[in-house]
Amino acid sequence: MKKHLLLAAFALGLGGHCMAQTDNPLLKEYDTPYGIAPFDKITLDNYREGFLRGMEEQKQEVEAIIKNRAVPDFENTIAALDQSGKLLRKVQSTFGPISSSNSTVEMRALQKELSPLFSAHNDDIYLNPLLFDKVKQVYDNREKFGLDKEQNKVLDNIYKRFVRGGANLSDAQKEELRQLNSEISMLQIQFSQNLMQETNNTYVTVDKIEELEGLPEANIAAAARMAEANGQPGKWMFNMQRPSCNPVLQYCKNRDLRRRVYEAYYNRGNQGNEYDNKEIARKLVTLRLQKAKLMGYEDYASMALDDRMAKTSDNVYRLLDQVWTPAVEKAKEELDDIRAEIRKEGYDFEPAGWDYMYYLDKAKQAKYAIDENEVRPYLEINNVLKGIFYVANKLYGLTFRECTSEFPVYESSAQSWEVIDKDGKVLSIFYSDYYPRDGKGAGAWCTGFRGQSYNGEERVIPIVVNVCNMNTPSGDKPALQSIDNVETMFHEFGHALHSFMRDVHYNSVSSVERDFVELPSQINEHWAFEPEVLEVYAKHYQTGETIPMELVKKIEESSKYGQGFATVEYLAASLTDMDLHTLKEVPADLNVMDFETERLAARGIPSQIFPRYRVTNFSHTMGGGYTAGYYSYMWAEVLDCDGFQAFKETGDLFNQEMAEKFRKYVLTPGGIDDGMTMYKNFRGREPKIDALLENRGLLKKEAKVLKDGDIEKK
Repeated sequence: MKKHLLLAAFALGLGGHCMAQTDNPLLKEYDTPYGIAPFDKITLDNYREGFLRGMEEQKQEVEAIIKNRAVPDFENTIAALDQSGKLLRKVQSTFGPISSSNSTVEMRALQKELSPLFSAHNDDIYLNPLLFDKVKQVYDNREKFGLDKEQNKVLDNIYKRFVRGGANLSDAQKEELRQLNSEISMLQIQFSQNLMQETNNTYVTVDKIEELEGLPEANIAAAARMAEANGQPGKWMFNMQRPSCNPVLQYCKNRDLRRRVYEAYYNRGNQGNEYDNKEIARKLVTLRLQKAKLMGYEDYASMALDDRMAKTSDNVYRLLDQVWTPAVEKAKEELDDIRAEIRKEGYDFEPAGWDYMYYLDKAKQAKYAIDENEVRPYLEINNVLKGIFYVANKLYGLTFRECTSEFPVYESSAQSWEVIDKDGKVLSIFYSDYYPRDGKGAGAWCTGFRGQSYNGEERVIPIVVNVCNMNTPSGDKPALQSIDNVETMFHEFGHALHSFMRDVHYNSVSSVERDFVELPSQINEHWAFEPEVLEVYAKHYQTGETIPMELVKKIEESSKYGQGFATVEYLAASLTDMDLHTLKEVPADLNVMDFETERLAARGIPSQIFPRYRVTNFSHTMGGGYTAGYYSYMWAEVLDCDGFQAFKETGDLFNQEMAEKFRKYVLTPGGIDDGMTMYKNFRGREPKIDALLENRGLLKKEAKVLKDGDIEKK
């Protein structure tokens, strides 16, 4: 069926009236501050119509490029293609963040309905031989056009996008690719929706408060509220969002309750019910391999890594294996400490997975005389945000004016700010959305309601959102956070800084390589617990007292403890992701959970440690985005640890020369330069891996250098 017929049939099938609407806010200029979407005025039918109109408009724009009889050049072909689809981007940039943070049954149904249309629309562009011929003419004659650096990268990216999209395939192969793309897209959506359901609606219920011994009062109160909301007054319930279940694993004395929560969390998507993800994951691995082979690659990882810093799976494994061995050694040391704590309590059992966090916390207290519950009163969420803003001001001169009462609101608990640059101009709009709720995905991420762009000579400012699942206020206590949550807030704000400061003229150079994208976020974490920063935001929520230096010293001394567990669980997930996507053949009877278990056991993973995400709840790889790419956090950590070392070497963590270089060479250029070039422009050399190993307490004597996609000895 031709595309325009497919669109018309789809619209009629959903109700022909939707195409005739005239009051759709998405189809007009927003009459709001900074053109922020009027969220409360947009209906599901508005989104539907907006998507259909957006695809149809872009189709017409592409047809105009093809029919243009002028000799193809950068402006009439490449720039025109880059700027096409403006309405579609507008609709998606509103719907996307809402559907992941305020999802409803109706929204999820619309995602499924539209998925095959999006896939077909994308293929219609990148598999169009007439359009590719024009792009190729410009690419082959690029020297004639006097292109600047940014335009050359735009041309490179668009040409490669066509090639990677299948433009050089035969007609029969193109049809096969269309089918694969459609199936993969639908399965990724189904996987993510299943996981959201399992995370928010899998509960462990407790009948007696005695079973909660050791759990902080705030978490007990939150569990009581959750039970009340679910028609279980007088009981306590925990769902599988980390703010709900992690405190049980860390503090609850009741070993059986820890086991129940642990098994429920790690078995999300693996419970043999209607939301089971095992078969979906198997199909995704199979279809991705088929796509890779169709495109001429031996496995999916080879195709995915081709345009990343790492380049090859060998380089990824070399990095991960280099960290794996000392991390496992450190985890075994931690397990010895855990066994000692178990014996202190008069028990003689071998620790299981649900004992790790509980007894590791006790061992940490014994070694460093620190209890995280002593720290939490100093980590009230609004004060933490002040600390985040303080760092942004000290480094880059940014200030923040709260505008929550002035700007459109998509969620009642979200806040919003003008981000004002050091020259007094508004650089961006920032929304923070920190609390868990039904319909919100698990974890934390940075997204946006509008990306940075240009309208002629005028820079269109981005609208950026940090979405997290932090601890909520409880009773008479405000939202007090854990150390890990504070690091997460700084992390996601690092992504926000990257979005605030990006300054490019073309959509096709707005993104960086997947294994570079975590550098701005992870380097920002390094300031979170520096004494100078703590003095600004770590104030006791009752007394206003600044966190005592003695407690700061304990935080610093204990910061590397537990890195065996943290590093192994991360690496285990990264290795599983790579192992699945380096398969050259996928057995028809592949059980992804057995595959995960067998591969990790062969590498010597301690039985008490599961991957941070097991395959059936591993949205990074199975939901798309980080497929064959979860290693990126470790790859970028080599960069961020070495990069932060550059500030430390100056003796000033807010050194303005280093901050300006980081802004100029890393945060601003988008993808105009490749990642290694950007890093070397900032640092003056390639990054060394020893700063990462030192940061995690895993340092070996021999320093390494991360060089152009490879790890080499210094």
